[in-house]
Amino acid sequence: MKKPNIIFIMSDDHASHAMSCYGSKINETPNIDRIANEGMKLNNTFCTNSICGPSRATILTGKYSHINGVETLDDKFDNTQMTFPKLLQKNGYKTAMIGKWHLGQGKENEPTGFDYWNVLPGQGDYVNPEMIEMGEKKKIQGYVTDLITDFSIDWMDEMKNNDEPFLLMCHHKAPHRPWVPDEKHADMYKDIEIPYPETFDDDYSNRASAAENAEMRIDEDLVFGWDLKDLPPREISMDKKKTKKWKYQQYIKDYLGCIASIDDNVGRILDYLDEEGLTENTIIVYTSDQGFFLGDHGWFDKRFFYEESLRMPFIVRYPKEIEQNSVNNNIILNTDFAPTFLDYAGIDIPDEIQGDSFRKFLSEESLDNWREVMYYHYSMFPSTHNVYPHYGVRTDRYKLIYYYDSGDNGEWELFDLETDPNEMKNQYNNPEYQEIITELKKKLYKEKSKLKDYS
Repeated sequence: MKKPNIIFIMSDDHASHAMSCYGSKINETPNIDRIANEGMKLNNTFCTNSICGPSRATILTGKYSHINGVETLDDKFDNTQMTFPKLLQKNGYKTAMIGKWHLGQGKENEPTGFDYWNVLPGQGDYVNPEMIEMGEKKKIQGYVTDLITDFSIDWMDEMKNNDEPFLLMCHHKAPHRPWVPDEKHADMYKDIEIPYPETFDDDYSNRASAAENAEMRIDEDLVFGWDLKDLPPREISMDKKKTKKWKYQQYIKDYLGCIASIDDNVGRILDYLDEEGLTENTIIVYTSDQGFFLGDHGWFDKRFFYEESLRMPFIVRYPKEIEQNSVNNNIILNTDFAPTFLDYAGIDIPDEIQGDSFRKFLSEESLDNWREVMYYHYSMFPSTHNVYPHYGVRTDRYKLIYYYDSGDNGEWELFDLETDPNEMKNQYNNPEYQEIITELKKKLYKEKSKLKDYS
């Protein structure tokens, strides 16, 4: 039996709560939703370090940041190390990487394990971007989301008559900051007031000092001329609350416009698969490199271990094994993507991979002995947005966080996600939770040791 093709579509900073299949209250994503409706939606997929480069390195290697060497945006990816595309390539797959790489631009950092690659340098541009095709820089006319899809379809067209299966990693720049929607979607929300999140006016009380000191506030830290194209009218700028709402509307409408273009282009790929008879034997995934604050807690950006930043969308379709409209609620990590793809390809999973295959989840309801706790570590400090470095653990109900560069002895947070899903009240000093805290600390240090994070 022919091994399945694998299409891995990843956007940058696309929060799951801006996808209608995840219940978005602010937009519709009908083409992306097709993957969920015709396959499975995973409700609890999390990154292990909520920042772009580190998440991408983890996805490629199946290893945590402290092992794969990319812990911050300043760290370059060692492209000599094992990655799942290399293993697929060695086992008969044709492989391609198209779009946003964001793991360094030198010879020692460029994509390896790919028969074809065509990537953006650094963050890349939305309009008329420069791209690096197999080491050669080229200026391309057009809108970046359309272009990445064009190149992806062109490459699949070359592969469709080959006997070998293929892996396509189609990585969109959108909707990364600064937000530049294409002409088609620039004004799609012009006369609409986008709803405000429940925690929009968070005052950061009852939390560790990290929340109050983070520099990613809608009202203070969005930059005119970059994030926001215009200044607010005088009558609005005289009122702080009105100005904050005005800034949010400008930001979120551009953000959602970028997503609308992604959705159109996901539709193009799905239509192509149908037209070429490739749907049945192709695994197609849509995800993002991490979550994003969409005005939640009054913020934009990510980095925190809080839910909106931590949670990744992950929807997958594979008609041969995955039932339509199925859902899974187990804790899945971005370390698990690589071993899962290798499992589908019938390739042995190397011992150095720290994640686990969740292939059986996609055809069965549950697995025995699956993880009950996840480990997280963000360490990029001091840096943009001033988010204190921290690590912690999350179970299905509780989250324990330690900010280790906050004061003389650090600071702790405990959230009860059942009673406080928006993480507004730190229960660390509540006597009623002390037994739970003791147990979670045991889990935390056990995970740190098991994963060899000695920081």
